[in-house]
Amino acid sequence: MTESPIKLLLVEDEDDIRESCARWMQRKGHLVSTAASGADALSLCEQRSFDVAVFDMNMPGMSGIELLQRVVQQKLEMEVIILTGQGTIEAAVAAMKMGACDFLTKPCSLGDLEHHCVLARDRGRLKRENQQLKAIISRSKPAIEMVGESPSMKQVIKMVTKVAPTDKPVLILGESGTGKEVVARAIQQNSPLADKPFVTINCAALPEQLVESELFGHQKGSFTGATADKPGLFEIADGGTLFIDELGELPLSLQPKLLRVLEDGSMRRIGSHKERIVNVRIIAATNRNLADDVEQGRFREDLYYRINVLSLELPPLRDRPGDIDRLIDHHLPVPWHIDDAAREALNRYYWPGNIRQLINVIQRATILADGNEITPDDLPSEVIRDLDGEVNHGNGSLNHSDSNGTSSDQTVSLPNSLKLDDVSKHHVLRVLDLQNGNKAKAARVLGIHRRKLYRLLERFANNESESTATAEAS
Repeated sequence: MTESPIKLLLVEDEDDIRESCARWMQRKGHLVSTAASGADALSLCEQRSFDVAVFDMNMPGMSGIELLQRVVQQKLEMEVIILTGQGTIEAAVAAMKMGACDFLTKPCSLGDLEHHCVLARDRGRLKRENQQLKAIISRSKPAIEMVGESPSMKQVIKMVTKVAPTDKPVLILGESGTGKEVVARAIQQNSPLADKPFVTINCAALPEQLVESELFGHQKGSFTGATADKPGLFEIADGGTLFIDELGELPLSLQPKLLRVLEDGSMRRIGSHKERIVNVRIIAATNRNLADDVEQGRFREDLYYRINVLSLELPPLRDRPGDIDRLIDHHLPVPWHIDDAAREALNRYYWPGNIRQLINVIQRATILADGNEITPDDLPSEVIRDLDGEVNHGNGSLNHSDSNGTSSDQTVSLPNSLKLDDVSKHHVLRVLDLQNGNKAKAARVLGIHRRKLYRLLERFANNESESTATAEAS
């Protein structure tokens, strides 16, 4: 008796064989339905589901192979065993290609038949569990979101939707930190290979000898430290996608091996003479100008044209107007928020490290900030240096703002020999005086954060103390 009964469908046109098989399987505790023809079998399949079906190959009207075809077309979820009295290798191969899970020849003992039915039931169960796990993983896996509404990012998103459904190699170009791996994952998630492996390697992060072993694998004893056989990432990604980051750093000596995989899927592990065939879609990325590298002999021309079938170029963050605010809001964790002055500083900055640098700055600020608000004081100095109040100092005159922040008619004449720091000090102290010493109002009029005003006043005081001490010493 098996761990649970099999819901079994027996389709056999010979009455005695059909009835004896049914009695045996029922005595073993299985739930058996029988049919004398393919048409009767399809009618039963409309009424109930089965774990396993046994089809006689040679039946009048509809053969077992034709019945199998109908089952596959209708996507009936059951495992099919073909039973025949005239078994040939060709017939078995044909049945298996059409979707049968097993092929038995008559005469077949009833015990053997039950054993094969149990194996088929277990195989079907594993298939369903695998499908369920894939569905769960797919739902729990966060969708890759490319954030941006700027014209350049809209073009990138449009290209992703076009290249994703193909099986061709993709080359992603762009400065460091522009999000090339995010785009690669978006391509994979929107491709027919979304539920297949997505494997990554960064060629710049590994020495040459390790890059070859990682990509192509090695045999035990092929070099010092190779204590066991190891499959490469091409084998691990077989049937899925391999993302090769920093392709421009791939050693010249390994480029012919990559070219061969791209051409016909063939590769060899280090130290092996056995050729292996893999079916892998390659997405590569680089921040280098590969065309220049080809001209200078650092990158193979044939590999460049082979991998540059479809290419996308990611814009630097400085060329994405309006996207910085969207990226800030996307990466700012709940319940954090950012004040207007800090947001302005982030929008003004040049971002040489692109999105990666922006994310790092936000993460740093959430660690250093007091409470859940990010202010300019929580940002790196290079980001906030442009937030100093602007001072008009042409022709030795300075316009002051009144208490409402509007320009007053009061013009103070200043010597042309004054340094910028002196003009700044005079302007800040004058605005503070106009606001009756209210630092919050003065900061608003000056267009700076209150903490910035405190630092300026502290600097003015320190400079004055140093000047006094110097005068006394002399």
